[in-house]
Amino acid sequence: MTEPQSALLLRRQLAELNKNPVEGFSAGLIDDNDLYRWEVLIIGPPDTLYEGGVFKAHLTFPKDYPLRPPKMKFITEIWHPNVDKNGDVCISILHEPGEDKYGYEKPEERWLPIHTVETIMISVISMLADPNGESPANVDAAKEWRDDRHGEFKRKVARCVRKSQETAFD
Repeated sequence: MTEPQSALLLRRQLAELNKNPVEGFSAGLIDDNDLYRWEVLIIGPPDTLYEGGVFKAHLTFPKDYPLRPPKMKFITEIWHPNVDKNGDVCISILHEPGEDKYGYEKPEERWLPIHTVETIMISVISMLADPNGESPANVDAAKEWRDDRHGEFKRKVARCVRKSQETAFD
């Protein structure tokens, strides 16, 4: 049986990341027999509130990848305007391709088949460093980030960072 194109592409991206790791994250398969489910470890970016954190997330790829984007979900608790309370990551490049029915995003800001695990992870790391308060997935975190960034928001993030360090290698 030949592998579907999506599996070949994912296998190639995984091999490339293992050969040439990218600063800020590492990636691997959750189960060696399933190329469509990855686990990533994201290191909280330096000079951000998330610095020192080790955040675990899962990437689930559709069978028609790269025509459609993967879903990304933080397994480690994280307090962030662009991550909903279930851990689902909400950023433009992970949104289905095409027109945004709400008119917030241009088609070129959304998923494009040229994106790779590396470009997704670089976007997520950038999202940690610079949240988008305009289209929040977690309204409470967005409100705190806007109104009380150095108080309650910072405290909640610090708690998540500490917790992430304790559970990083469970």
